[in-house]
Amino acid sequence: MTRNFIILISAILFMTTACSNTTGKQANSPEKSGAPGKPEYLTYETFLEKVWNFEKNPQSWVYEGDVPAIVDFYADWCAPCRRIAPIMEKIAKDYEGRLKVYKIDVDKEQRLASVFQVRSIPSILFTPLQGQPMMQAGALSEEMYIKIIEEELLKAKQ
Repeated sequence: MTRNFIILISAILFMTTACSNTTGKQANSPEKSGAPGKPEYLTYETFLEKVWNFEKNPQSWVYEGDVPAIVDFYADWCAPCRRIAPIMEKIAKDYEGRLKVYKIDVDKEQRLASVFQVRSIPSILFTPLQGQPMMQAGALSEEMYIKIIEEELLKAKQ
């Protein structure tokens, strides 16, 4: 009985922190925003232009941006993705000019999701100016995102 209860609780916790990227459902999501202090929605083409042109540099990571970035792989139907969306908007506003926040709808941009082997969402790609990016699957707290930004993305810039 106790074992079943623990399994049930574990399953619920897992389902609330990450969504599987296998349903194929698609909902309406915002198109490009690009407004100052807001996340920017990327397509395959704009990702190549603004983040990493893996067609031109398939063997090495070459970041195309001029400030560090966070790339949020999400879907509109994913509850944890909807939960962190306000956090990403707040980060975009609070770090405007020092950090870019990009969003990629995995249902619309399946090629990009496959390049990064996104299997659960949200998946966040932390991209420093120098060095290799880091991928984090599952929703984190606002404090954890800020800690990663401050310690991993902005420290190298100072």
